[in-house]
Amino acid sequence: MKIGTRSAGDALIVELVGDLDARSAGMVQEKLIGLLGGRSSVVLDFTGTPYISSAGLRALLVVYRAARAADTGIAVVGLSSELRGVLAATGFLGFLTVADSVDSGLLALNEAAP
Repeated sequence: MKIGTRSAGDALIVELVGDLDARSAGMVQEKLIGLLGGRSSVVLDFTGTPYISSAGLRALLVVYRAARAADTGIAVVGLSSELRGVLAATGFLGFLTVADSVDSGLLALNEAAP
């Protein structure tokens, strides 16, 4: 798994490329939690992620909880139909902010901000 980052104002866009599975989940979780500090919002771009395992789902949940604790908005974008199906089946779509593009993810987070 490769992780790329870029800023958009005080928001951070994180591009995840590769499978989010048992081999990569711990590293991804640690890296993402480390990036949360001082950010108002983080957009996770899954365009380059074809697969997510149960370990990846757990890492995503831990990151989501850490973002909430840090008062950082988090959105996921670029979900393939397969990833969207997995997130729907596991209930993640009930609490994650999901958008089709980085721009629409940033807009959704800005609209949800207090």
